[in-house]
Amino acid sequence: MKEILIGTWAWGTGYNGSSMIFGKKQDESVLRETFNIAVKEGFLKWDTAAVYGMGSCERLLGELMKGRDDIFISTKFFPDKKYKEGALVKSFNESMSHLGRSSADLFWIHVPNNLTENLKEAVPLLKDGRIKSIGISNVSLEHIKLAEKVLAEDGLKLGAVQNHFSLLRNDQQHIIDYCNGKGIKYCAYMVLEQGALSGNYSAKHHFPLLSMRNLMFPKSKFKKIEGLLGIMKKTADKYGIDPSQVPILWTISKGAVPIVGVTKPSHVKKLAEAMNVSLTEEDVSMIAKEASLTGIRQQGSWEPQ
Repeated sequence: MKEILIGTWAWGTGYNGSSMIFGKKQDESVLRETFNIAVKEGFLKWDTAAVYGMGSCERLLGELMKGRDDIFISTKFFPDKKYKEGALVKSFNESMSHLGRSSADLFWIHVPNNLTENLKEAVPLLKDGRIKSIGISNVSLEHIKLAEKVLAEDGLKLGAVQNHFSLLRNDQQHIIDYCNGKGIKYCAYMVLEQGALSGNYSAKHHFPLLSMRNLMFPKSKFKKIEGLLGIMKKTADKYGIDPSQVPILWTISKGAVPIVGVTKPSHVKKLAEAMNVSLTEEDVSMIAKEASLTGIRQQGSWEPQ
């Protein structure tokens, strides 16, 4: 099976949770069913963060993972702009408590604030195995090289990079190539642009008005991607898959590991159906060309560049 991380940004409640970001509250019973079906389908790698619903997402995942040691879990620490000694360790311990784990398979520094200091604080956790692999998110190539240098001083290696990469944020190939060349896993988030590239929304049927994703992707932008959505549909029909899977497969073709958000069993089913499909070079080129014609470069308010 192709490598996929299942994303859970939309699973949390409260501040920075599903209602605020995505404009709708998720049904917990449906999320539980979604988790069980995903695991049954072989999707065993899950990604979350301390700030997704301010711990509520981690708590739910911890409940769902109870008694299972086959689940790979990654979570994140969001540092303040000013370095606070002990904040990373405190966040790590809180996340492990929420998740019911003693160690994280992959632990991220969510944004590169005070990167050197925070990496050094993570070193003891890496050395004693509580953090099995360290990653950095929302970073430039310069940040990556700095992280490599800092960790190398203690005989450690950077495990992963997680950046925003999609058909509408296609400016990361140099970083992807660098990471792959150094044995660093490159994980791409927002590959579906919070649903804008799922094929389920349009200028006539766009995002909930009171949601962060509507602010990031208003009705006017949907008009600009009509051609891209059409090419996605055509490509999906060619392979007998759902259009929502085309951006995911495109991301994989570029050498990245996509983080795919799922909130319903149907999302899992569509993802599973696409795992045996690989896009041709012609597909990849045609889709990227249409995406470039939109003139859109998506960027989140939290992203440093």
